[in-house]
Amino acid sequence: MQYNEQLLERFFNYVSLDTQSKPGAKTSPSTQGQLKLAKILEQELYSLGLDEIEVSKHGIVTALLPGNIENSPTIGLIAHLDTSPQCSGKNVKPEVIENYRGGDIALGLGDEFISPVTFTFLHKLVGKTLIVTDGTTLLGADNKAGIAEIMTALSQLKESSVPRCHIRVAFTPDEEIGLGMKFFPIEKFSCDWAYTIDGGAVGELEYENFNAAGAAVTIFGRAIHPGSAKDKMVNALTLACEFQQGFPTDEVPEKTEEKQGFFHLNSFHGDIEKVELHYLIRDFDKQAFTQRKAFLEKWVDEFNCWKQLKEPVKVTITDNYYNMYDTVSKVPQSIELADSAMKACGIVPIHQPIRGGTDGAWLAEKGLACPNIFTGGYNFHSKHELITLEGMCSAVDVIMKIAQLAVK
Repeated sequence: MQYNEQLLERFFNYVSLDTQSKPGAKTSPSTQGQLKLAKILEQELYSLGLDEIEVSKHGIVTALLPGNIENSPTIGLIAHLDTSPQCSGKNVKPEVIENYRGGDIALGLGDEFISPVTFTFLHKLVGKTLIVTDGTTLLGADNKAGIAEIMTALSQLKESSVPRCHIRVAFTPDEEIGLGMKFFPIEKFSCDWAYTIDGGAVGELEYENFNAAGAAVTIFGRAIHPGSAKDKMVNALTLACEFQQGFPTDEVPEKTEEKQGFFHLNSFHGDIEKVELHYLIRDFDKQAFTQRKAFLEKWVDEFNCWKQLKEPVKVTITDNYYNMYDTVSKVPQSIELADSAMKACGIVPIHQPIRGGTDGAWLAEKGLACPNIFTGGYNFHSKHELITLEGMCSAVDVIMKIAQLAVK
């Protein structure tokens, strides 16, 4: 871990920038902070001496580290610039806890704390160096840890004479709002396969993910003064509550795990005249995914028939991404190589599905196998987000080992 100070310095530099993405923005990237980070990474890549460095007008950073062995494969490494819109990423103040001794972790000077009673994984982190927030923002390990790990690995590989394959890198905007790959220059990112460095606990190796769609349901009402509303008012808020009751109560994120799919009411806003409900639809199985979308469309039809509304409920369903497994399974060396690299670094690989998605899902749809590798972080999208320095160093080790093993 001779590079741990360099790695930590990079990480702190990146999280100091507010790169929170913004849903509904009409520009790409959706926020200027992401473009600022992209420009900083461009300069770092130049200082490292990489080739083919570009920053697109949409904030996508790409570069090439040539291999030093002829006829070696080319692999891709990808991380995203933005942080989640679900929690503030402004004025992040990371705090370092050396040699964590267990028990509750107080965050800053407020009432926020992280408890091993709720987050049992903390028991496994005793003795580690933890990086946490001050309890007012997220940390940004998702995915600035991935960026710092890739940049540190590139630095180490560039200075080393060990055999390595060709490496293409890409840092993308707006992954958290599902737009990270909208303008991705896939034609310039020629790889045999790639990896997103966007996972959680040390050892995670993921190559299955949800099929994902979003649904926008619009319910219309009629506003009348409540004093004279009898037989006249149509309360869209009440209708929306009734509409929500038509979903299976156990098929929600808080009651599902592993490969179980769900419907998730992600937002609810409006008034008596109009309410908009936004749902996430998720399932690993393609047929079950199709059935979930059909269920929602059928329920809208049934609800309209039941209520006989003057202006019927409307629904728009949009597919976001698909399960990467079929593509990745056709390039088994992408999994085998990461698996071998982890074992060579003394890490037990944890093969598990992603209850979410990555930029790799979009790349898989385009034919590029792109499994996901751990960053060493936990509790993403939250004020309780944390990461271990040891986990970050392990990610760097695995990236470098992959580059070395690929030439064999």
